[in-house]
Amino acid sequence: MPESTPAFTSSSARRWHDLADQVLGGHRLTPDEGLSVLQSDDDELLDLLAAAYRVRRRHFGDRVNLNFLMNAKSGNCSEDCGYCSQSRVSTAEIDRYGLVSAEQMLDGARMAAERRSKTYCTVISGRAPSDKEIDEFAQVVPRIKERYKLKICLSVGLLTLAQAKRLKDAGVDRINHNLNASRRFYPKICSTHSHQDRLETLRNVRRAGLEICSGGIVGMGEEDDDVVELGLTLGELEVEATPVNFLLPIAGTPLENCRRLNPRYCLKVLSLFRLANPRGELRIAAGREVHLGPLQPLGLFPANSIFVGDYLTTDGQPPEEDYRMIEALGFSVGR
Repeated sequence: MPESTPAFTSSSARRWHDLADQVLGGHRLTPDEGLSVLQSDDDELLDLLAAAYRVRRRHFGDRVNLNFLMNAKSGNCSEDCGYCSQSRVSTAEIDRYGLVSAEQMLDGARMAAERRSKTYCTVISGRAPSDKEIDEFAQVVPRIKERYKLKICLSVGLLTLAQAKRLKDAGVDRINHNLNASRRFYPKICSTHSHQDRLETLRNVRRAGLEICSGGIVGMGEEDDDVVELGLTLGELEVEATPVNFLLPIAGTPLENCRRLNPRYCLKVLSLFRLANPRGELRIAAGREVHLGPLQPLGLFPANSIFVGDYLTTDGQPPEEDYRMIEALGFSVGR
């Protein structure tokens, strides 16, 4: 049964808490409801966050899951994703290297454990993993899990069902493969593979018995309708984790001149994704330090997860700042 709705002080509070009640009772967010969240007035923001927090607290309490990200293979990607500094169309100044050694992956796992992370996320650039790369992960993942007891999430590109099953057998818990944008908008950011290709990988991951981590990037020039479609699609897929990235326009990429987001809109986006997939882990990913700025703590009312440390080719804030933020909110780190 839904939690009892708190006493109201305004019509906007009633509006958003009524929607939270419906979501807690099993209602799936509609496109019109999603748009109403994104396009709500700023003076309703605290009411919206309070309603989203009720949904977050029902399923995750006041725990914040920490995730550590390792870029295990960087640059030289054959794809032309316009937002990415590692793509073939990017001239960004980044490190470029092949798959790191097993010992380097183990050292990354050590750092993840030291930073109180629940999940160790390992990413490689490229369209799809080679058989050799799958072999490397199949050998190192059991060692990581035995030594550090971490949950393992891999982001390795497009996957066949056979590849997904192999990773499942090796002990991988979760595969990250972001949809990134709506079906309509996707051709504007990538031409070397399709939105459907990404959906097919998610289906293969699910058929293999793996958990799905899939999210998107906001701020690439999309419309509100596109953000809503992405959120509702991920909700329909019932993905176990949704990382929400706020675009950092990187010099040397086609999207380097995209408009800057404002923190209030970013908080509405997080509320939308929480209401669209109430039981899924919601992670504030790249761009939170820049686009949420001093409002970062408010993001943890709809979201229950963050990366601690750096991202693929951009820096995050020091872990100690994240720990202080979580403590100041009265929340706790989940393991």
